[in-house]
Amino acid sequence: MSSIQIDKKYSRLVFAFFMAGIMSAVMSLFVTVMNLGLVDGLVLQWLSAWAASFALAFPVTLTIAPMVNRMAAFVIKAEASI
Repeated sequence: MSSIQIDKKYSRLVFAFFMAGIMSAVMSLFVTVMNLGLVDGLVLQWLSAWAASFALAFPVTLTIAPMVNRMAAFVIKAEASI
């Protein structure tokens, strides 16, 4: 069995893809259940909501990730040099 290996130069895209996919899946499921409850057809409603939310989440993640990295670096204490 071979694993998929993507060139390191695409790491920003791969990170954004997985982050947007996971977060949009969780959030869209939560909101769908909160709005509809546990109803028949929930999975199809959720998948529709997930597709729409991922279409927005992926480019937003790509756009804001550098700013969020800078914000995190600003508040994280630097290692002391020896």
